[in-house]
Amino acid sequence: MRLAWLQLATAMALVGANVAVAKLLAQALPIPLIACLRCALACLVLWPLARAWEGRVTVAPRALGNLWWQAVFGTALYNAGLLAGLRHTSALEAGLVLAALPAVVGLGSALWLRERLAPRLWAAVALASCGMAGLTLARAGAADGSALGNALVFAGLCGEAIYVLLAKRLAGQVPVITASLWMQVFSALVLLPFALPGLGAVAALADARLAGLLVLHSLTASVLCLLLWYSGLRRVPAGVAGVFTAFLPASAAVVAVGVLGEAFSVLHAVGFALMLGSLLLATWPERGRG
Repeated sequence: MRLAWLQLATAMALVGANVAVAKLLAQALPIPLIACLRCALACLVLWPLARAWEGRVTVAPRALGNLWWQAVFGTALYNAGLLAGLRHTSALEAGLVLAALPAVVGLGSALWLRERLAPRLWAAVALASCGMAGLTLARAGAADGSALGNALVFAGLCGEAIYVLLAKRLAGQVPVITASLWMQVFSALVLLPFALPGLGAVAALADARLAGLLVLHSLTASVLCLLLWYSGLRRVPAGVAGVFTAFLPASAAVVAVGVLGEAFSVLHAVGFALMLGSLLLATWPERGRG
């Protein structure tokens, strides 16, 4: 059980740390190019993994249609929103915004899938809204334009939430790695027309540090996080696993402050408390179900 906890915590910590990595990449390369190359690199790794572990990469046509839309929202829109937002806001604030994901997914389940939302999930939505509103109002007049950046990151988060809701349709129907492979393939195809105009910027990858960051970003965010997360889920109930998403904003904050040198203010402390409270309310397992 402890190994499963470690796998879940590490997966979410890597997701959070990748916010800072994405910010560094977005400062040097066109956003569509980063996202397209990330997907292409992930495909090169996921295809042999799917063949070795799951034995096939074929998927029924109906499932392919669902995977296409998961790719559009969960990979293309999410990465575009995150990377564009990180050009205008800090990695620290982007991590806080991403912590609202469980609340947004819960709200989407109620409005779109007509699922009944427990009172504590409504409370989680309220806390996340307060956290987002606080960050937005406090930064609305800031010279660094972080209010716009936070809004773009939130748009990307909404894409990820739609991906989660779409994924419910395929639960148990398509092997995990095979599904991820097709999503990355479709994402690369969607992003390719937007990446082509900036293809000349690929010369910047002659810088070994920048190329290493891109490979790290692709392998950790699109491959390793997935494998760690689903390995942990084999031994831990989904409700309990959700609690470990708290490591996302925490690791994003640590890396942003410790590595990028971003300042941690009282505003961030309040936002962190609200977002963490929302996240825990949305994901903590109910009594008798964990």
